[in-house]
Amino acid sequence: MGFGTFDGVHPGHLSYLKQLHALGDEVIIVVARDKNVEKIKNSSPSYNEEDRLNELRQIKLVDKALLGNETDFYQVIRDHKPDIIGLGYDQKADIETLKNLFPTIEVVRLKAFEPEKHKSSLLRTKN
Repeated sequence: MGFGTFDGVHPGHLSYLKQLHALGDEVIIVVARDKNVEKIKNSSPSYNEEDRLNELRQIKLVDKALLGNETDFYQVIRDHKPDIIGLGYDQKADIETLKNLFPTIEVVRLKAFEPEKHKSSLLRTKN
């Protein structure tokens, strides 16, 4: 299971998805809700949550894409019970907290792919 805003899929996202795909048989992606993106990043995403969700659903590396819970970030983990959670290199989630809350789930931090070129916040400022 992986998480993200995915505000315009770029090569860094595709690398993340490939790394997730290499970890297991099924890749479930949880797309951040618009209101949570605004809270966490202090800005609105360029694309709304339904557009971002639909874009992820078109990618062959993704078996299932769904929207996150608006109030309980951990509910989707409880609902889907993944074997592995793959966090992006820059995601703020605390690995130790996740391991304590979900001791049977492996939590790994995935590698960056050219973050100086392929990071959504940088790409947004170029447009």
